[in-house]
Amino acid sequence: MEGIFFITHMAAKSILLLEDDELDLYSFERAIRKFNLPIEFYSAHNGIEALELLNGANRISLPDIIVVDLNLPKMDGFEFMEEIRKDRRFDVVKIFVMTTSNEEKSRIRAESFKIDGYTIKPLNFNENTKRNSSMDNFMHFQILKMIGKTLM
Repeated sequence: MEGIFFITHMAAKSILLLEDDELDLYSFERAIRKFNLPIEFYSAHNGIEALELLNGANRISLPDIIVVDLNLPKMDGFEFMEEIRKDRRFDVVKIFVMTTSNEEKSRIRAESFKIDGYTIKPLNFNENTKRNSSMDNFMHFQILKMIGKTLM
């Protein structure tokens, strides 16, 4: 409990989520909002959109956390991480991978980009849909872990 109490008294932080699945994006954002913390939330559907947010004319401030799905259209998570790791500004940014890929080679490749965490998204199929309660529980736990690592 002390960790949670400490977190609620921290300054505003920001998170950028790269996610093309609308349900996962919505679940992630909703889970963040449930903490009732001063967190700025940004999202991009692929690496190209994310790079535009980070480097474009209307760029956002450098986020504290970037959460990357590996399987994205146009520019996937690996390509995105390769690009931002070329820029020293991003050395201070915590990067978490959140993906459905449970392949060892994906994890090893992701870790080569000096990530701070790798999480497998739970997919519970019930007539080919994700169950919200499972995703909510997962998101709550994982986001608290990400925020806690960054704020403490």
